[in-house]
Amino acid sequence: MLSNMTETATSAAPPAPGALPNATADEERRRTDLRRMKATATGFLGAASVVFVIARIVEESTPWVSFVRATAEAAMVGALADWFAVTALFRRPLGLPIPHTAIIPTRKDDIGRGLGTFVQQNFLTREVVEERLAGVALASRLGAWLADPENAARVADQAGAVLRSTLDTLRDDDVQQTLEAAVSRRVRAIEAGPVLARAIDLAVADGRHQELLSVLLRKVAEAIDENEDVLRAQLERETPWWVPDRVDDRLFRRVHSGVQRILNEVADDPDHEMRATVDARVRKLADDLSRSPAMRARAEALKEELIDHPALRDWSSTVWADLKARLLDRSADPDSTLRRRLAEAVASFGERLRDDPVLQARVDEWIATTAVEVVERSKGEVGEVIASTVARWDPTEATDRIELQVGRDLQFIRINGTVVGGLAGLVIHSVGRLLA
Repeated sequence: MLSNMTETATSAAPPAPGALPNATADEERRRTDLRRMKATATGFLGAASVVFVIARIVEESTPWVSFVRATAEAAMVGALADWFAVTALFRRPLGLPIPHTAIIPTRKDDIGRGLGTFVQQNFLTREVVEERLAGVALASRLGAWLADPENAARVADQAGAVLRSTLDTLRDDDVQQTLEAAVSRRVRAIEAGPVLARAIDLAVADGRHQELLSVLLRKVAEAIDENEDVLRAQLERETPWWVPDRVDDRLFRRVHSGVQRILNEVADDPDHEMRATVDARVRKLADDLSRSPAMRARAEALKEELIDHPALRDWSSTVWADLKARLLDRSADPDSTLRRRLAEAVASFGERLRDDPVLQARVDEWIATTAVEVVERSKGEVGEVIASTVARWDPTEATDRIELQVGRDLQFIRINGTVVGGLAGLVIHSVGRLLA
């Protein structure tokens, strides 16, 4: 029986094949320590058994040996009881179907649920989170870390990598449609008439429309002069065939020179009467765009026509393609302006966070508030994750892992049971002899 118990204590219920496929060095060390402590505890039981047998043989010839026999007997009882208790946690002692044994493998799911509830109720609470974060000064530490140029450059590198990864995962068609929809939505939300009227009023108030008019008049005069031959040919086609060429030439020169003279006069004279006419018409247009329902409706129709024009989609596609190409190129280049400015911004923020107590207090408060909200919202899920994870464990593997963590310490219970049992047996035997 003793040999059977020794075998049970040291090698009973070996892990199922493949139960621990990734045993680490720490697990191997724990397994070695566990075997050593099991052998030590079993050795105490074996020593007590040998002493008991020898004492029982010589007890009749040497009465005082009864004290040794009683001590060894009680030590055996204590060792066996504690061996049974410790073994019953992880497996069935001697493989016998004794009730309430193999507690961990048979009640693994209940243990997982209990562990999840325990963590949820005792660790994931507002009080615990606030207590752990109080006085930690996370903002100050974060600021000091970010203020270091090397760390700032590292953050910029990571941000560039994240940006490139994000841009690569985005579908160009989706972004283009989103950009187009956003522009269209913003433009449609603005009434075109009043906006145009306001723009015209601002231009008229500053007199810039007169400068623009001068430029336009000079450009028109230059265009007329540069296209003299085209205009002359057009006049010849429009006049009857019976009109002499000399009349056409004289008429063209007078019209051509007269138009150029008028255009240059208006362009050069800021007080020309035609400017007043143009100014009045411009102000009338602004007033109609602001007040006239018909003009406002025409402005809205023009706006809708522009929004629905294919050129808008072409523009949005070009804008996104150019922007994406530039961002990809600059985010990948460690010497680009984008990366340098990002690193400088990170370092600047870190310096401010490191040196500004007010900002530190706000960031610490935000961190604490966010952490508490996350814990409050997710603690139920955390408990469920723990319970479901334990439920998926193989019972043999779960038992083996738990025994590796606490089994060595539990072997001290067996040793203590042997020693305490022996002392208790000695005391009880001594009291019995005194009362006899």
